[in-house]
Amino acid sequence: MSQLMIVSMLIFFGLSVPVAVSIGLASLAGVGASGLPWVVVAQQLFAALDKYPLVAIPFFILAGNLMEAGGISERMVEFAKSVVGGIQGGLACTCVLTCMIFAAVAGSSVATTFAVGAILIPAMIRHGYPAPFAASLQASAAELGVIIPPSIPMILYAVSTDTSTGELFIAGVMPGILIGVALMFYVWFYAKRNNLGKRDGEGRLPLWPAFKNAWLALLMPVIILGGIYGGIFTPTEASVVAVMYAVFVGKVIYRRLSFRQLSATLHKSVVSTAVIMFVIANAGIFSFLLNRAGIPDALGVWLSQIFDTKFTFLMGMNAALFVIGMFIETSASIVVLAPLLLPVALKFGVEPVHFGIIMVVNLALGMITPPFGVNLFAACAVAKLPLERLIKPLVPFVGVVIVCLLVITYWPGLSLGLRDLLYAK
Repeated sequence: MSQLMIVSMLIFFGLSVPVAVSIGLASLAGVGASGLPWVVVAQQLFAALDKYPLVAIPFFILAGNLMEAGGISERMVEFAKSVVGGIQGGLACTCVLTCMIFAAVAGSSVATTFAVGAILIPAMIRHGYPAPFAASLQASAAELGVIIPPSIPMILYAVSTDTSTGELFIAGVMPGILIGVALMFYVWFYAKRNNLGKRDGEGRLPLWPAFKNAWLALLMPVIILGGIYGGIFTPTEASVVAVMYAVFVGKVIYRRLSFRQLSATLHKSVVSTAVIMFVIANAGIFSFLLNRAGIPDALGVWLSQIFDTKFTFLMGMNAALFVIGMFIETSASIVVLAPLLLPVALKFGVEPVHFGIIMVVNLALGMITPPFGVNLFAACAVAKLPLERLIKPLVPFVGVVIVCLLVITYWPGLSLGLRDLLYAK
């Protein structure tokens, strides 16, 4: 049964059937081959979605879209530019810093790409940066949207493995900062080497006026993350607070959010949510059948025979996840693979929260690598460029993130230090 499911899924992938549909059809083949009653399909579809933390996903998606429509992202850009825009290459650094701030609310890399890229990709091009470089930078920096909390992939990992969402969120802070700083260092070096960005400081506001214009926007991540870690509300409740705050600031304070824009934003958010939920539901059936067939235990035995140390296991997992992330959407990869791989990781002494951060950071690379990098397609749409023009400038960005991934993998304290402080056993 399991062989039929996996082969069927790969065949559907090869035929360019959408990922969620491929997983669902393979699951139906598995149900038919196993002789289970067909009512199991409906039961597992419902069971996969009947999880309270999943409520956060539509609200974080909506919050990110409301920030874009309500002018919040623009003020974040102006503030970030006032902080780092004065150095050579400052506009490129502004892109990274804005993505880090935006990520602390949105939880989605695609939302970050559109919201920040729509402002900064044209600005970088006007300042003389090559358009492919600007688009590649935006796609890479937007990856921070799923690493810095709150993060939709982290919620999916938590639900799939029964891990604490709050612990995963706090564990993603330092890895996200590491990747953000590394990207800023690279773009500063690139600007110096290619004699770019000398005029990036022109037109930027001084720090204090920029802060006064943006303080309500900057208060949003403080309220969300402060509320979560201060024990005021749960991550799921925080997603609702983020939406209400974005509506209030965009509609009442900034007066940028009209009822027509609100309707369009709701529609856009519903579509994005439906796509993710459809993946989760189909992956739930798939995981149920694999677990029933004993695949996790068999996989654990097989991997234990291949890898004899924690070091080699983590290296092998990173290599496999990197390739998988290139071809399979991040949400589907996490929902299907996390329940299978975590028991094996535990046998090698890998902490569940640490393994979750490794998975999320690694699979997030798939968002900026061909052929199915969603951030690349979003950045291409904003920059109006064909995908092939982004490949060459993208390679160094992928290299920077891979180096950071290795640091995150083999230095657990980077991820778990803050977690251990706030969640002392």
